[in-house]
Amino acid sequence: MAQITLDLIQQLRDKTGVGMMDCKKALIAAEGDLEKALDLLRKKGAAVAEKRSGNATKQGLIVSYIHAGAQLGVMLEVDCETDFVARTEDIKNFAQDVAMHIAAMNPRCVAPADLDQAYLEKEKSVFAEQLAASGKPAQIIEKIVEGKIEKLYSDVCLMHQTFIKNDKLTIEDLLKDLIAKMGEKITIRRFVRFEVGNE
Repeated sequence: MAQITLDLIQQLRDKTGVGMMDCKKALIAAEGDLEKALDLLRKKGAAVAEKRSGNATKQGLIVSYIHAGAQLGVMLEVDCETDFVARTEDIKNFAQDVAMHIAAMNPRCVAPADLDQAYLEKEKSVFAEQLAASGKPAQIIEKIVEGKIEKLYSDVCLMHQTFIKNDKLTIEDLLKDLIAKMGEKITIRRFVRFEVGNE
């Protein structure tokens, strides 16, 4: 087992923003393995998110991001349980990062449940027609279409997109990490992306 040094704890804290004691506990549980400790903290964040999923989020903040040149902008609403959390630098920085990500990656919606059903059905039928035309058997077309829809989610749904500042995390992972750190339910409620000349 690797020795749990203050330097190692600080490295984990720098990567996650989680408190020193939580970082130390995660490193002890992971026997000093930094990557395993990161996974443990991420799982803890998912557990906290699950436990608090029924809580109301009636506080929050709205941030805006205007890209250089003032041709592109985003407004984003992030909700949380308390005004205390809404005023923290952690949530403000998270919201700014997500707004910048939206400007760069142009998602259509927050999550798959928000996707327009007509759009989704159209994409499914296009995928199915392409596969049928290539001679694929009917029984495997459905499975391939499911895989293509999952890939579509990672392209057009904000929560499934890979975060532009860290390709090892999705926006959902980033949110779960913040929930673990803050200890309360936080949601990305909605966003609007404006681009000059585009509707």
